[in-house]
Amino acid sequence: MNNLFNKIIRKRRSIFPIQFNGEIIDDSIINEIIFNANTAPTHKITQPWLFKIFNSLSKIKLADEILRLKFGNKIPKNEKENLIKKFNLTSHIICICLERSDEKLIPEWEEIAAVSMSVQNMWLTCTANNLGCYWSSPKIISELGAFLNLKNNQKCLGFFYIGKYNELPKRILNKKDVNEKVEWI
Repeated sequence: MNNLFNKIIRKRRSIFPIQFNGEIIDDSIINEIIFNANTAPTHKITQPWLFKIFNSLSKIKLADEILRLKFGNKIPKNEKENLIKKFNLTSHIICICLERSDEKLIPEWEEIAAVSMSVQNMWLTCTANNLGCYWSSPKIISELGAFLNLKNNQKCLGFFYIGKYNELPKRILNKKDVNEKVEWI
């Protein structure tokens, strides 16, 4: 067994944008994260993932669009302040998108599973680099098609927030014993 790999998997966790410190992550690390995402397995090698990366000023444009979709022209001041704070603490926001293949033999759930595996690779890469990350799927993602310039065979599955953090509170996991989740046949 590879102890380093096991350590990375067991260290992986959701680290929320409010826990980030606002430091910017070098684009070379973001590129490594995306490269590793692209190595995920897919049925018939359709590679159904598509990533739209927001940083710097483009994060504010994304925040403005989210607020517009949620509230129209009557955006509560505290909602805007909270979202802008969260986005400013986040180094990069990656819109996780599904790009359905032309291969109609592959069910959509398999391609969504492949996208999820690519996100898992991103998550593990962040963990290995001591970066925080979090996948959020708010209701408005289904309305982002025009803003993200998505085609008819594409849809947004959520936001992947990445940021640096100083320290995290100790976590206590109350997970069930693995033997309760396994049946040997």
